[in-house]
Parts: sequence; structure tokens; C-alpha cells
Amino acid sequence: MPARLIRRLRNGVVAFPLAALTALAMFFISETSYQDARASLDELGARSEARSNIQLLSRSLLEAETAQRGFLLTGRDDYLEPYRTALPMIERSLAWLRSYYANDGDDRAVGERVIKLSGEKLSEIETTLKLQAAGRESAWRELLLTDIGREKMQSVQALTKQLLDVEAARIRTSRDSVFRTLLLNRIGVTAMTALSLLALFMYLRQSAALDRERTEQEEVIQNERDRLEAEVTARTIQLKELAQHLQTVREDERSRLARELHDELGALLTAAKLDAARLKSRLGATTPEVAERLTHLNEALNGGIALKRRIIEDLRPSSLSNLGLVAALDILTREFGARSDIEMVCDLHPVHLDAPAELTIYRLIQEALTNVAKYAKASRVEIRLGPDANGNVHVSVRDDGVGFDPRTRRTSTHGLVGMRYRVEAEGGEMKLTSAPGQGTLIEAVLPQAIPAKEPREGVDAVPA
Repeated sequence: MPARLIRRLRNGVVAFPLAALTALAMFFISETSYQDARASLDELGARSEARSNIQLLSRSLLEAETAQRGFLLTGRDDYLEPYRTALPMIERSLAWLRSYYANDGDDRAVGERVIKLSGEKLSEIETTLKLQAAGRESAWRELLLTDIGREKMQSVQALTKQLLDVEAARIRTSRDSVFRTLLLNRIGVTAMTALSLLALFMYLRQSAALDRERTEQEEVIQNERDRLEAEVTARTIQLKELAQHLQTVREDERSRLARELHDELGALLTAAKLDAARLKSRLGATTPEVAERLTHLNEALNGGIALKRRIIEDLRPSSLSNLGLVAALDILTREFGARSDIEMVCDLHPVHLDAPAELTIYRLIQEALTNVAKYAKASRVEIRLGPDANGNVHVSVRDDGVGFDPRTRRTSTHGLVGMRYRVEAEGGEMKLTSAPGQGTLIEAVLPQAIPAKEPREGVDAVPA
């Protein structure tokens, strides 16, 4: 149990409860000391006032007795002035002492005795003065010679001395009580101050430990965040590389399929057309029905050849490899405008790009036009291509269609996502701007190839 308590104190777990208990203890000690000191001081005040009234009573009785003797000896009225002055003081002192000793069980009898003798002494002085005033000199002399007044005065003096000694002892006791209270308060405050310092030390130690723990946790969290960010960055790079690889594989597959269609299907269609021509020449004069059939067959073969060429152009545009990017885009936009009856405005300038970047721009514009035909309901499309002020290639497709809110998640945005990945895979950036009723703007910026490339015959070119 002591070891557990010491461990808790070292760990600072009880710092706050200890500080709270210390504060309560200091409040209790201070309040108790204040109440004890106040009671002792009140008692000291009462004892001091009692001594003052006892001394005042004794002195006033002596002054009254002295005034009595002077008046009796001389008969002069001015000797009674001290008596008249002392009389109200004696009355006030007797009234205060009567109230004071009424609740004093130990010295109540002595106090009552002093009060009684003082009253009798005053009565004796008053009687002699009245006898003197009445001219009965023998009567007051006889009363004076009985020594009753002297004996009572001596008794009063002895009792008042006894009471003064008692009150002095009580004052010393109260003073000692005050000193003890102050000493205990000093010891208690010192002890509580020490405990407060201990609690403060433990609190600071605990705060420092918490700060260290918080710092360590922040470091762990930061390290984990850095690791996750690095992992996300690596995964993003992998996804971009994968997307680029898939796009490359897709274009390669399109090129292969285009070559096969050109070589195999083109040969079959050409052979079929030649056979149809030989049949027509050898049949000579034929019936109208046979001639119509041969004409229909020839037209079907021509349509198949045209369809083959269009499919090949969609899979791998031969114009891009043979004529360059600007010419290929011009052909693409003119054919789209003719098919969709949409006004096409083109501002195309030659740029220097490598083959994958040219194909990226071609596919971006092709996908943008597909979206215009499907969703935009536009009547005008503007396409611009050329170098920008920073030496990069800037391409944009703007339509005046219905537009949409880019912040709204749509299920038909895979084409836009594919555009963005293709542009970013070539080191560029794509930006989409649209709003309901305000059309759509697609912009892309790609770095130019250095040195500039000359138009060339590509190995992927597919002849018509």
C-alpha cells in the first residue's frame, strides 16, 4: 500500500486532488484560527475592560472618601466636587461589573461582594455628608470613629486587588491562547504551503509528462500521416502509370485491329468487288432483274468498303500519321459538323508534340465531340489549338449547350475521367468549366516537344 501511494505521488496522478484537499485544509485552518483568535481577542477586550472598571471603581471610591474627609474637616462645599464627579463613574462601573460577573461562575461571589461593599461604602459616605449638612457634628463623628467606613474601604481594596489579579491571570491566559492560535496557524499554513508546493511540483511534472506524451503521439501521427501520404502518392503514380499503360495497350490493340481490318477485310471486299465486275462483263446482255441485282451487289460492296474505312479511321486515324495533327483535327471536325448539323468554328495552329501527345489531343477532342452529340444539345462548337504564352500547347473545346453542374456526381463521367488521366499521363493538366444553361468548356495544357518534330510517315499509318 505505501509503495502504491508513493508510485501514484511520483506519477502525479493525485496532484489535483491533493491540491484541492490542501486548499480546503488551508481554508479550514485559516477560518478556525480566525474564529479562535477573534474569540480570544474578544475575551481579552472583556478582561481589559473589567480591569479598567475595577480600577476605576477603586480609584473613584478613594476620591469620594477623600472628598468626604475634606468636607467633614473643613465644611467647605468645594471639597465635594471630586465626590460629585466620582459618583456617576462609580455607578457606571458598578452597573458594568454587575452585568459582567452575573455570568461568571468562578468569581461571581467575589464580584457581588465588591459591588455590595462598594454600595455600603457609598451609603456610609452619603450618610455622613447628610449629617454634616444637618449640623449634627457629633453624630457623623461618632459614625466616623466606628471605623466601619475604613474597614469596608479596606475590604473593597482587598477584593478589587483580588479581582485585578484574577483578571490579569485571565488576560495572560487569553494572550497565551492567541499566541498558540497564531503559532498553530503559522505551522498549519507552512505545512499547507509545503503541500501546495508539492502538489504544484507534481502537477508540473504531470503536465510535462502529458506534453511529452502528446508530442510523442503527434510525432507518431505525423509519421503515420507521412507514410500514408507517401503511400497515396505512390499508389497515385502507379494508377497513372497503369492508366497510361492501359491507354497504350488500347491504342496498340486498335492499331492491330485496324491493320487486320485493312489487310484481311479490305482484301476480301476488294476481291468480291472484282468478282462482281467479272461476272457483269461475262454475262453480257442480262435480264433487268439480274442487272439490278448486280448493281445492288456493287453498291453493297462499295458501302462495305466505306464502312471499313470509317471503322479503321475511328480505331486509328490514318490522317494523324500521314497528314499531321492540324489536318486530322480539321477532317474530324468537318465530318462531325456534317453528321450532326452543328456549326463548327476551328482555330487550329501547328504545334510541336510527340506522337502520344498528338494522339491524346486527338482523342480528347474526339471524346468532347461525342459528349456534345450525346448530351449538350448545342448549336455551335468552338475548337482552338495553339501554343500559349508559356510555351506550352493549349487546346480547348467550347459548346453553347445545356451545360451541367460539375459538383454533382454523374454516372456518365467516365469519358471525362479518361480524358483527364490521358492528359495527366502526358504531363499536362485538364480543366473543366460548366454550369447549367451556360455550355461547357474543356481546356488542356500539354508541354511541347523539343526539338520540334518534322511531319513523318508513321509505322502505324493505315492506307485507305
